Amino acid sequence: MDQAIMALDLKRMLFGDESPLFLLEIAIRTAIIYGYTLLLLRWLGSRTVGQLSTVEFLLVIALGSAVGDAMFYADVPLIHAMLVVTLVVVANKLLDVVIAKSAPAEHFLDGEPREAVRDGVVVRDFLDQASISRQELFQELRENGIEQLGEVRRAYIEKDGKVTVFKFSKDHGAGLPIVPPPQIEPPELVSPRAAEGGAKLVCITCGAAHQGSDACANCERTEWTHAVD
Repeated sequence: MDQAIMALDLKRMLFGDESPLFLLEIAIRTAIIYGYTLLLLRWLGSRTVGQLSTVEFLLVIALGSAVGDAMFYADVPLIHAMLVVTLVVVANKLLDVVIAKSAPAEHFLDGEPREAVRDGVVVRDFLDQASISRQELFQELRENGIEQLGEVRRAYIEKDGKVTVFKFSKDHGAGLPIVPPPQIEPPELVSPRAAEGGAKLVCITCGAAHQGSDACANCERTEWTHAVD
């Protein structure tokens, strides 16, 4: 039978029953878990983290766990939790210094903006390597008031995962319709031969204009629809 816990036992509250050498083990455990979690968060991408930077997000979840356990678990000594909190804060501060002084470190930890749309067309690099899907991009564009890609001069995926949109200031061309969402009303598929009759067609994947070939010159897909002005 477990021994009853004596309330307000300061020695137990602060140090617990472990050897002082256990503090070194806590430091090693914290370093390993912190580094491993940081790598996983970078792999998941900035969109998962949200508006916080990767380091800030990791600081929040690490402090929340370390502080919370020590508050209401009697078998978690305060000195252990204080050590973890201190190590996490110091590691966060050191990473801030590294990010400020090293461009490669900043790129690795925080990522960098990426171009998603240029002159009404989803860029090929985005289609090949993006951490968000094409439909997520279209959702962000709709939330910025975009109805068809021809309205977009430039769109960028920022380091925090948000999409920044720059519209054409005056007249814009026709483009791929993204309203209504294709999950609700799929765009009409059109044979590329319709372009021979004067119809303006765009690639259903990236919005590039038809240029005479059955395959899109930008993304090499073969599905077309009518452009919307």
